[in-house]
Amino acid sequence: MSFVSYLIAGIGLGSIYAIMALGYTMVYGIAKMLNFAHGDVIMIGSYVIFLAVGKANLNPYLSILLAMVFCTVLGVTIERIAYRPLRKAATLAVLITAIGMSYFLQNIALLLFGADTKSFPDVFGLPAIRFADGRLTIPGITILTIITCIVIIIGLELFINRTKQGQAMLAVSEDRGAATLMGVNVNSTIALTFAIGSALAAIAGVLFCARYQALNPYTGAIPGIKAFTAAVFGGIGSIPGAFIGGLLLGIIESLSSAYISSELANAIVFGVLVLVLLIRPTGILGKQIQEKV
Repeated sequence: MSFVSYLIAGIGLGSIYAIMALGYTMVYGIAKMLNFAHGDVIMIGSYVIFLAVGKANLNPYLSILLAMVFCTVLGVTIERIAYRPLRKAATLAVLITAIGMSYFLQNIALLLFGADTKSFPDVFGLPAIRFADGRLTIPGITILTIITCIVIIIGLELFINRTKQGQAMLAVSEDRGAATLMGVNVNSTIALTFAIGSALAAIAGVLFCARYQALNPYTGAIPGIKAFTAAVFGGIGSIPGAFIGGLLLGIIESLSSAYISSELANAIVFGVLVLVLLIRPTGILGKQIQEKV
């Protein structure tokens, strides 16, 4: 493979990380919580598609819609049961709850589906596209992933800036108390944020599993950590930051695997994150918060 091929593969992988990172960055930006169970919601959504397509023989796109609905309900339920009672609790309590919820979802998947890795169905069946007289071949799933990511980013930006619900999210992210005084229903706004992030998790899950064609109860663990890394990298709380962070992460991982070592790729990715945060602690597009005295 050429450098351009590795670069495009990295952009495709980074687009998946960006979609995953949106769940982290939206929840943190609006609810000021880190939902470490997000990677496992991705895994659960992938299992829904696996069962719908592979077992029930449903239409692939209908199966994706079903997974989005299921993950949306799951995300809202997690927020209502696990996170809402802890909004005023210490950060450590929220963190322990998030990790506990992650293990809970993983163990539910283990009980239902077993630990064996399943072969994920070819949901899209897209052919590779060849350029430059066949010297450059791009998998169809990579092109679809990049396009999907761009559409989602643009759609979210329009939703946040052009709709009443989006403006409510901005108000809650800036000052929850003031938003309440202005008539914003904070509980509904945060629940909507979890719903959107969880629906996107289903999309990210099918794109990730279609790329690697494998699924097990731990499928969402490492990608979830990398997506969180991408959110921090770009500036957690920033939608464009999640996009940029995801792309950079995917490109660094792809090029590191190709030209340095596939075994060291993850270490290089996290090393670059540490370097960036030493230079700019808020991330690439993160805002510096001024403390009031």
